Amino acid sequence: MDAYTGFARVYDLFMDNVPYQQWCSYICKVFREYGITDGPVLDLGCGTGELTRLMAAQGYDMTGVDASPEMLGMALQKTKDSEILYLLQQMQELELDGCICAAYSSCDCLNYILEEEELSRAFQRVYQYLEAGGLFVFDMNTDYKYRKMLGEGTFAESREEGSFIWENYYDDQSSINEYDLTLFIPEGNGLYSRYTETHFQKNYPVEQVREILADAGFTCLGVYDDYTKAEVYEYSRRAVFVVQK
Repeated sequence: MDAYTGFARVYDLFMDNVPYQQWCSYICKVFREYGITDGPVLDLGCGTGELTRLMAAQGYDMTGVDASPEMLGMALQKTKDSEILYLLQQMQELELDGCICAAYSSCDCLNYILEEEELSRAFQRVYQYLEAGGLFVFDMNTDYKYRKMLGEGTFAESREEGSFIWENYYDDQSSINEYDLTLFIPEGNGLYSRYTETHFQKNYPVEQVREILADAGFTCLGVYDDYTKAEVYEYSRRAVFVVQK
């Protein structure tokens, strides 16, 4: 079953621990360090648009791209500012009407691309639309997170607004992480709807990502530990890449 269908309804509920404000501040600081204080910016894998809206409030002309119509539907419901443009597209098939001065991708969206060739295509598409000197900031889950934190684990959470069970499997041979998600969403009168989704992500080591970026034409300015200025290290769970055209 496709990812982010039933989950879209309760995504923001269960992701309320994601530090979107911190990420927004970090991305804006990086952009401004390189003179990008306004202009067109792309949110690649925007989901329900939480970070997109925060970036728009910072004065950027935002376009959000996502492959899930359900997630984009939630984004549209929550977006009062009609200046934000949302597009239903695969990252590796990105098509924009004009150039952008910067782009970012958060919450391990790029790990959903399961083939190196497809990841390379996604990088190439972003590179194509970036202005010269433009920045691309993105995060990816690390080898440590897939092997040591997720592994063969089972995770669950229950709230009045909904519950989920996450059963995780990591295959060392293929570097593919699979998690089966079961959702229970209340519909009233004590009744619940049950949704099941299966998500797949690929573990790309940092050095492999560096090589793919270089092949796409990017200059890697740094790889950092989880939205800090500290360099990524062996126990990082999230690597943040800052690259430039």
